[in-house]
Amino acid sequence: MNFLKRFRFAGGRIAKTGIAVFLTAFVCELLNWPAMFAVITAIVTIEPTAADSIKKAFVRFPASALGALFAVIISPLLGDHAIAYALVAILTIITCHKLRLDAGILVATLTGIAMIPTIHDHYVATFFIRLGTTSLGLIVSTLVNLWILPPKYSPIISRNIHDLYVKTGNLLERRVNEVIKGNSLHLETKMIFTDITREIDKTNLLCEYEKEEMKLHRSSRKALRNHHYHFKKLNLLRQIHFHIGNLIYLPVHDKSFTPQEKDKILQAVHSLKNILHHPSYDMEDGHFLLMKELLQEFWEDHEELHNRTMESIRHYFSCETILLYELLSIHDLLEELNELHVLEKQHENVLEKSLQV
Repeated sequence: MNFLKRFRFAGGRIAKTGIAVFLTAFVCELLNWPAMFAVITAIVTIEPTAADSIKKAFVRFPASALGALFAVIISPLLGDHAIAYALVAILTIITCHKLRLDAGILVATLTGIAMIPTIHDHYVATFFIRLGTTSLGLIVSTLVNLWILPPKYSPIISRNIHDLYVKTGNLLERRVNEVIKGNSLHLETKMIFTDITREIDKTNLLCEYEKEEMKLHRSSRKALRNHHYHFKKLNLLRQIHFHIGNLIYLPVHDKSFTPQEKDKILQAVHSLKNILHHPSYDMEDGHFLLMKELLQEFWEDHEELHNRTMESIRHYFSCETILLYELLSIHDLLEELNELHVLEKQHENVLEKSLQV
């Protein structure tokens, strides 16, 4: 196992696929069974988590049985011809879909298609041998996924979350500069926003994978605690990203900010960016003073709009008011993030002391 881990050209899933294929083919040789069908099943059964492999195995087995059944019925009637391949594929896909066996459509279709050239006689025996090889591939790949090279998602999730907070800070500063200058949304800014959204979804999926793996393996208190805080940090990041999304699609009006307003906002945004970049999300006293000034600016702008006559009001919220509101909302979330990090460190210290005792 240590030998495999040192070589980064083959990831855990690739290595597990190779091991599953080898073991499946080896057992087939011992049983004098054709290895092709078992190997096909073993390859497509390797999933990101062992839990997924187990769940989908219960779908893939009956689906494969259907594919083999259609091949045994149609091949003797039509022979090894194009129409036979087409009918087996179509009937297998339709039947699996109707029976809600969608997760097994691929392996079932491959099994049925691969069987056509090998069926000559002893149809019943051939059918059950194919079921046996399919079952062997499912069992071996599931056991390999469960016990060999179990995935370690926590370091990847932690690194992704930190990188995403850094990218989010850069995006916030970039977009606010566009709004302050009265520029329209740049295509590159929108692409960065979309990329971060995609990365958040991917990291959230890794958290789900980690949760599923924890159901099958005994996890330490530290691993459970890390998983808990990863989820919380990711949820806070998603909320911050949501507020930046409101700025992404904020219509910029012709009204220009005063030089004093620009200076206050840019200083506050730079401070927010530094917090997002900091590993501990620390907040200095000067940051709170900047936020207090933004809050005062927000209420003054809101009162100014409120005092206008109804005839002169076209928008109940100005561009500046919305910008200030979103920045203050992001600050509130960062305060919660900082408190979460402090709590996490406290729990780490308590856990270390309990282990020492």
